[in-house]
Amino acid sequence: MTTTALLHRLPDLPVKEALPQLLAALDSHTRVVLEAPPGAGKTTLVPLALLEASWRSGGKILVLEPRRLATRAAAQRMSDILSEPVGQTVGYWVRMEHVVSAKTQVEVVTEGILTRLLQEDPALEGISAIIFDEFHERNLQGDLGLALALDAQAVLRPDLRIMVMSATLDAAAIAKWLDAPVVQSMGRQYPVETNYLSNAEVAAASTRPAQRLVNLVPKAIKQALEQEPEGDILVFLPGMGEIRKVAEQLEGRLASSIDLHILHGDLTLSKQLAAIQPAPQGRRKVVLATSIAETSLTIEGVKIVIDGGFARVPKFVPRTGLTTLVTIPVSKAAADQRRGRAGRLGPGICYRLWSTADQLQLPENQTPEICEADLTGVALELAIWGVKDANDLKWLDIPPAAALSLARDLLLRLEAINDAGNSTAHGKAIASMGLTPRLSHLVIRGRELGYTSTACALAALLSEKDVIKPVQQAWSEPLPDLQARLELLVGKRPYLPGFVVDENALRRVKEQSQHLRQRLREPNAALNHEAVGILTALAYPDRIAQLEASGRVRLVTGQRVALQTELFGEEAFYSIAHLEIGAKPHALLAAPLSKAEILKYFGDQTETVDEVRWEEATARVVARSITRLGALVLDEKQQPKPDPEQIADALFQALQEKGVARLPWSDEAIKTRSRLMFLHNLAPENWPDASDEALQQGMEVWLRPHLSGLRSLDQVTRLDFNEALLSELSWEQRQEMDRLAPTHLQVPSGSRIAIDYSDATTPVLAVRLQEVFGMLETPKIGGGKVPVLMHLLSPASRPVQVTRDLHSFWNTGYFDVRKDLRGRYPKHHWPDNPLEAQATRGTKKRPL
Repeated sequence: MTTTALLHRLPDLPVKEALPQLLAALDSHTRVVLEAPPGAGKTTLVPLALLEASWRSGGKILVLEPRRLATRAAAQRMSDILSEPVGQTVGYWVRMEHVVSAKTQVEVVTEGILTRLLQEDPALEGISAIIFDEFHERNLQGDLGLALALDAQAVLRPDLRIMVMSATLDAAAIAKWLDAPVVQSMGRQYPVETNYLSNAEVAAASTRPAQRLVNLVPKAIKQALEQEPEGDILVFLPGMGEIRKVAEQLEGRLASSIDLHILHGDLTLSKQLAAIQPAPQGRRKVVLATSIAETSLTIEGVKIVIDGGFARVPKFVPRTGLTTLVTIPVSKAAADQRRGRAGRLGPGICYRLWSTADQLQLPENQTPEICEADLTGVALELAIWGVKDANDLKWLDIPPAAALSLARDLLLRLEAINDAGNSTAHGKAIASMGLTPRLSHLVIRGRELGYTSTACALAALLSEKDVIKPVQQAWSEPLPDLQARLELLVGKRPYLPGFVVDENALRRVKEQSQHLRQRLREPNAALNHEAVGILTALAYPDRIAQLEASGRVRLVTGQRVALQTELFGEEAFYSIAHLEIGAKPHALLAAPLSKAEILKYFGDQTETVDEVRWEEATARVVARSITRLGALVLDEKQQPKPDPEQIADALFQALQEKGVARLPWSDEAIKTRSRLMFLHNLAPENWPDASDEALQQGMEVWLRPHLSGLRSLDQVTRLDFNEALLSELSWEQRQEMDRLAPTHLQVPSGSRIAIDYSDATTPVLAVRLQEVFGMLETPKIGGGKVPVLMHLLSPASRPVQVTRDLHSFWNTGYFDVRKDLRGRYPKHHWPDNPLEAQATRGTKKRPL
């Protein structure tokens, strides 16, 4: 059949007009970008149009789709056009399904399949073209597949055709990046009326996405059914949780002529097909769908779209090494893609459940998955490809270095790469399994240990949606017991208060487990529940955990996580598969693990160190020999003869962390510090700074040498801190210190009165008035530079006058004080002339 004849047979879809230009571009270029709006027919018609291209030379055409349902649907539609069953000219390949024959020339595959084909045969012998459909979704596997395909084209297959197709991608930008021409199909998209919520309606809705959708979506469906007399309704929701809640709200409230369907990747194929097929004559349908319905799929009969405005995407956090699903506002490009579903068959209407003001705040495009995903699989594929530096390949967005570094660390733990970054034989086996690297490692190592069936079942459980779900969110705590889930696979129904079994998820897990056993030729389906802990630990070696307290464990990485340890009898160790991060990270799936298993299978990763550290509980330094796996303590013994200097160092570090202010200062040492501060304030170039800040910085010099032989805070309290402070002074400085900052002054009564240096700028001499009779001038210290501040006291030692000018006080203030005190203390001497009077310590009768 000639190319012209083939084109003539194709349905009259909008993209058909652009096919001659597209074929011409592929005749002269090996890379082409096709831009076509939603519903133009590019997924269906373009691969068939390439069948008669002269450059194909009998080679296959691979069509990459981001989702399994879209993959099957595309193969079915093309086969229908050719009036053939699927698997003849057109076949497909998804996980656990490969429907092809010797006649197959167009093969529709999910994106990860291309990577496997490239790794097995980098030259892609027998393949003439690769079509990346719906590339605007920017899935991780799509980006990786394109990078490897471009490298293969540049090095081994210069004749290989690579085509990128999209409805909303910036075609000019990607064409410039690819150095490729752009072919545009204007299409015949029908007009779609777009309605937004008012600001008042938005304000009245909940700010929490799930509750907001439950409040708004049923009302919007009711409104659409009342206002639009015909046409089916497609509703976009972020995930199955929201779909279930909305479905519960609609149950019993739709007219008998309305069929309610849900569309999600986890459903059986028959239920998915029921959702996308036309409604029976005289009936209408409402389809509650996730983003699976944004592209590729044509859902027959849809004229009304209700867009909830949210999407659920995985987000990898390099700081924790964990991936979590987050609900985010949809991008403008995705919103346009969703709206376009209403205009494929005729004029349509789109209800957007946000305001026009919200529309302006939406991001233009969703962040590509490669920028926010766990890159362990990518890092392994790059190692197998022989690429040490990701920058050596051509990427639209280069994988983040931090995420790649974490991924390589994990691959080393899994023995998938060696220290040089090269893939190992085990790493290549992991990549060939079609699971994530963790779960592939689990299955392979489980088989080596004789736990093949259990490993397959566990990998299936961990790769699919949880088989246990709460009853209408009534149970706030998760049920983390992995062994209880294994019991479901063998027909047992454990007691699950607050939870029910998700039969769809359980069915998929059983199918996946059986598929893995068949691949490994394992006929025995018996499960060993005792192996769950170690198998989980093999897959998640960075999530082995140790009990810290009831309800809390510590991961090997040091992170603390909540876990219902009481459900496991407060076992000492656990292996954790799934974690939920946030304000309070907690384990979603876990199994107990024995210390013996850890030592047996991870013994080469443990280290035994002699550790000397401060123990806050006992306020002393302890010396132990500790065997650790990361942050986990597997064994601990007292050191019989610890190094005294290590003890002193640990004690010093603890004291340093406590800070100078919390040291056990004696009264004498506090007074010495005050005198030093007075001298430093007087002559900073000659005297050390004894402030908290300066002493903190200099603790290594003035304190550390005095800690030898000590190991507890009680012993530190007996340390001579006064001598520690003075140890840095020379003998001459000590003599000078006593001269310039004496501890006491002798007054005329003969008493030696202590000087208070608490205020370094104002030393105080507090003395009873009778004891300084005859003292003509205020005493001075600091080499005669600083007069003391005299606190003159009553016989009861209460201040009656504060002065720096004693001479002036005798001439003026004394007589006022004398008048007041003479009546109150008649037994004491109150002379008329204090300058010539004899100083006394006591009363008139007992002057001394």
